[in-house]
Amino acid sequence: MSPPEYLGIIAGVFTTFAVIPQIMRVYKLKSAHEISLIFTSSLLLGIIIWLVYGIMLNLTAIIIWNSIGIVLNGWLLFTKFKYGQRKA
Repeated sequence: MSPPEYLGIIAGVFTTFAVIPQIMRVYKLKSAHEISLIFTSSLLLGIIIWLVYGIMLNLTAIIIWNSIGIVLNGWLLFTKFKYGQRKA
């Protein structure tokens, strides 16, 4: 594995798992009204496009981290719909 590939793997770890504290916070508070639907949806769409790009060029780090990113950001989007209503 070349140095750029290691860099891609390290970058993927940080950017992909950065969403986990947000998911944990939503579950802890049972609230996601402060999560932006437009931001989360746009980010998810961007990650899907990155995955397609990685598949087309056979870039392993891009494929792995964006696949995981789709699951995590999809999960965050799910929590937005589940807990996104303001409590009265």
